Amino acid sequence: MNSLIKKIFIFGILGGILYFFLSFHLIFINSTIKLLGKSSLTLEYTFFNAKGKANATILSHDDLRENGIGEILVEMGKMSEDQYTRLMRKYEPDEED
Repeated sequence: MNSLIKKIFIFGILGGILYFFLSFHLIFINSTIKLLGKSSLTLEYTFFNAKGKANATILSHDDLRENGIGEILVEMGKMSEDQYTRLMRKYEPDEED
């Protein structure tokens, strides 16, 4: 019986870790790690290293941009609010008359 409880506990811990990785992006900016929630459970861009990448390149990833990586870049001082606004305009849907 004790062995069964250990197995259930271990599988529970492993399931929790998997759920964490499915739910969050881990963004590495310089020597800092920031958590960014995902809009859906997926393993895409679970680990993302922004070091040495241009802001436009980072924001070109739809999943990261839609989940708010731009706000993290502004918060970390990697870009200004004006740069963020200018880059985000590229991804706004065009309004047709």
